[in-house]
Amino acid sequence: MVVLSYQVVKLPTTNFNRCSAPLKSHAGSNFIRCGIAEPSGQPAPMGQKTKYNDGVFEKVFMSLFARKMEKFSGKPNKEDDGKKKGLFDYDYDSFVDVSRRVMQGRNRIQQQEVVREVLLSMLPPGAPDQFRKLFPPTKWAAEFNAALTVPFFHWLVGPSEVVEVEVNGVKQRSGVHIKKCRYLENSGCVGMCVNMCKIPTQDFFTNEFGLPLTMIPNFEDMSCEMVYGQPPPPFEEDPVAKQPCFAEVCSVANPNSSICPKLQV
Repeated sequence: MVVLSYQVVKLPTTNFNRCSAPLKSHAGSNFIRCGIAEPSGQPAPMGQKTKYNDGVFEKVFMSLFARKMEKFSGKPNKEDDGKKKGLFDYDYDSFVDVSRRVMQGRNRIQQQEVVREVLLSMLPPGAPDQFRKLFPPTKWAAEFNAALTVPFFHWLVGPSEVVEVEVNGVKQRSGVHIKKCRYLENSGCVGMCVNMCKIPTQDFFTNEFGLPLTMIPNFEDMSCEMVYGQPPPPFEEDPVAKQPCFAEVCSVANPNSSICPKLQV
């Protein structure tokens, strides 16, 4: 399957970019939705770090993932003084720091396996089988999961929008355009993007959930395309396999290598 083109599909607008006043839900409860703190309400230009106002929802997800990953990260951060963090003690920087420590000392395959184990540990027993029953690999399932990605992945990747893609000759609203990936922006690391996000997420949806997913990061502007319904290519045939480091921003970069060392087994 090949994605030939995509275009933005206008959906009912919900403000995920600014912290808003308390809103009334259908059940009558109040909640605050927080996000980008830039004056423009959009991600900062390339070369600048986007400012976010993270609310309770975002911090809970950061903490849940970070605490799961902490088990694989080896020595704790020196700044923590060995103290165990509470549920709301993690912010996005500490989440990325845990990811970086997981990466260190592991090859590409081992990093991806850690993420797979973390994702499985977040689910109740039998969840992948139930997902396969609820969401067989159909156009509807691909479109439905694309729509869910926008609000539920916001804490991880920043603002995104559903886009129309062409998969195997069929146009469908199963693409997600991530404007400027928060994870790549904060880590500044090609290896972390590919090994800790792109490949394990693709593999998890494709192999565990049975719903093909291809992620196409753009290292020129840090945007990314997610295409539900399209099987990912083998790693050796994926353009990311030959991506060099962000030599000027990555703390573990090797500027003398034409390919990011973390992409090599």
